[in-house]
Amino acid sequence: MCGIAGLLNAAGAPASRERLQAMAAAIAHRGPDGEGLFTDGPAGLAHRRLAIIDLSDRAAQPMHSADGRYVLSYNGEIYNYRELRRELEATGHVFRTASDSEVLLQAWVAWGPAALPRFNGMFAFALWDRQRRTMVLARDRYGIKPLYVRSDAAGLSFASEAKALRADGFRLDREALSEYLSFQNFFTGRTLFAGVQMFPPGSWAEVEAGGAAVLRPRAYWDWHFQESHAGASDEEYLEELDRLFEQAVRRQLVSDVEVGAYLSGGIDSGAITAVAARQHPYIKSFTTGFDMTSASGVELGFDERARAERMSYLFRTEHYEVVLKAGDLERVMPKLAWHLEEPRVGQSYPNMYVSRLASKFVKVVLSGAGGDEVFGGYPWRYYRAVVNDDFDHYIDKYFQFWNRLLPEGVLQQVLGPVWNDVRHVDHKAIFRGVFASHANEMQSPQEYVNHSLYFEARTFLHGLLAVEDKLAMAHGLETRLPFLDNDLVDFAMRLPVRLKLGNLGDVVRLNENEPGPKTARYFQQTRDGKLLLRRMVSRHVPDEVAYGLKQGFSAPDASWFRGESIDYVRSIVHNDQAAIYQFLDPASTRRLVDEHLRGSENRRLLIWSLISLENCFQQFGIAS
Repeated sequence: MCGIAGLLNAAGAPASRERLQAMAAAIAHRGPDGEGLFTDGPAGLAHRRLAIIDLSDRAAQPMHSADGRYVLSYNGEIYNYRELRRELEATGHVFRTASDSEVLLQAWVAWGPAALPRFNGMFAFALWDRQRRTMVLARDRYGIKPLYVRSDAAGLSFASEAKALRADGFRLDREALSEYLSFQNFFTGRTLFAGVQMFPPGSWAEVEAGGAAVLRPRAYWDWHFQESHAGASDEEYLEELDRLFEQAVRRQLVSDVEVGAYLSGGIDSGAITAVAARQHPYIKSFTTGFDMTSASGVELGFDERARAERMSYLFRTEHYEVVLKAGDLERVMPKLAWHLEEPRVGQSYPNMYVSRLASKFVKVVLSGAGGDEVFGGYPWRYYRAVVNDDFDHYIDKYFQFWNRLLPEGVLQQVLGPVWNDVRHVDHKAIFRGVFASHANEMQSPQEYVNHSLYFEARTFLHGLLAVEDKLAMAHGLETRLPFLDNDLVDFAMRLPVRLKLGNLGDVVRLNENEPGPKTARYFQQTRDGKLLLRRMVSRHVPDEVAYGLKQGFSAPDASWFRGESIDYVRSIVHNDQAAIYQFLDPASTRRLVDEHLRGSENRRLLIWSLISLENCFQQFGIAS
C-alpha cells in the first residue's frame, strides 16, 4: 500500500525530477516509510512507500525488472502473490525479494496484460517499458485503489490522488458539478477538477512516448450479476459461501505488520472480525460511536457501540472506540476536504475519525465494505424497479431514485449562475450510460434486480471505495476488504436472487407509491436482504446481529444540522462570500437548506454536500 505518481512528456523533454518530487510530496501521507524517484528521458515515476510485505530496502520502489527493461511504481496488495510466485518460479523466474510488488512485476514480464485477471487483490500501478518506450497504467477490478490521470497535448501525468496533479491550480469542471449535484456521486470518469479524470476500474492503458498522450483504457474485467443454473441446493450454496468467506479473510491477513479490524454492530465487520480473531488472538478492533443526546426518531439507533462491545467480548479482541459529537464535524472538515479532495456518495467524516484511531495501533485494518453491494444489502432500493414494461421504463424509475440531491427543475435554479454552461448535460443519459456494457434484455424481476446490483457496484460502491481509501491513507493506514476477494465476488455474482432477497414475489404484487396500508407493507416487506449471507454469518456472530435490521454507518446529522450544528451550517449557506456561490444561486440554495432547518424537509444529504463542496473549493482554491 503506497502512493504513486508519474508523468510522460509528449514533446520528449526530460522528465523533471523536481516536479516528481513535488508530486510525491503531495501524497507523502500515503507512504511515510520511504520515497523513490526514477527518470528516463520523457518518463518519470515517483513512489511513496507504506511498508506492509517485505519491509526491507530490497522491496523499495520504483522497482526494476532483472534485465532493467521494466520499471514499476505500484500501490496495493496482491493477496495470491505466493501462489503466483510459485507458478513463475516453476518456469524459471528468480526473485530477489519477498514482496508482492516483485511478483506483480515479474507476472507482467511473463504474461503481459493477461496477468491482470490473475491478480486477486487491490492495485493501481504504472509500468515504464524502457525498450518499447511505453507507459502502462492499470487498476484493480473493483476500483479499490484510486488512480487519477491528466492527459493533453503536453503529455500524461497520473497519481494516486488528484492533488499531486495540481501543477498550476485547479479550475472547476462545471459539468462534473452538475453531475454531482444530481447523483451525489460521479458516474462518468469526471472529477470536480477540470482536465483530471478518474482512471476506470478493471482497465489498463498503454501510452507511447513521442506524441500527444492519447489515453484509451481497455477493460479486462467487469461486474456481471446473473442467475445461476448450477442446480445446487441451498445447503450447498451455504457451505460454499462459508468456505469462500473464511478463505477470503485468511488471504487478507497476510502481512509483515500487525493487522486490525473495524468492528461495528453489523454483520459484515462482525463476521470478518470473528474469523480473523481465530487466526490472530486478541486482534485489535475499532468502532465509532455517536453521542445520541440530541438525536431523535430513527437516528436513535445509529450508535452501535453496545453490539460492537458484545462482539469484542465474544471474540476477545483488544477493543478501542471513538465517540463523535456534533462539533466534531466542523472541527475535521478542512482536513477531511484536503484528503477526500472531492465529495462522493454520502456523509464520510466518521471514517476520518475511526481511521485515525486505528492508525495509532496498526498499519493494516480489515473492513466490511462491499458486503452489501455483492450480497444484496439494500433491498428497498432494488425492489423499486423490479416490475417494468421494458428497459426504458426501468431506467426512468431507477433514475428517479438515484437522482439523490436535486431533481432537474430544482437543479437548474441552484446552478443558475452557470446554467448556460451545463444545460446540455443529460443526467438520464449519464445514468443510462452506466449500463453500456451490460445486457439490457430483461424479462423477469430477478433480471432487473441483477441489473440494479450491477449499477450499484459500478457507481455507489466505487464511490465508497474512493472514500475508504483516501481517509485511511490520510493516516498511513491500509484498508483491506475481504468481501472483494475475487473468488467470493465470482460466487456472489452467480448467487440466485432468491438467496439474497426474500420477498421478491410479494413485493412484485405491491405498489410502493399507493397511499394507505400498502405503503407500510412495502417498507415492511423490503427490510430483508443478504439472506444466505445472514445464515452463514450466524455461524460466527450472535443471531441478533446476523438477523438484525440493516444499519448504515452514519451520524445523526439530520438532528445535528437542526441543533448543535445549525450555526455552522448557516455560517456556510448564509455567507455571501462562500466559495460555492461562484457557481450556485444563493437564494435557491438557502431556501432548500432552510426547509431542513425548520424541520419541514429532511435535506441532510444536500447539506452535507454543500458543506463538503465549500471546504473543497476553499482547500484547493477552485476558481471558475
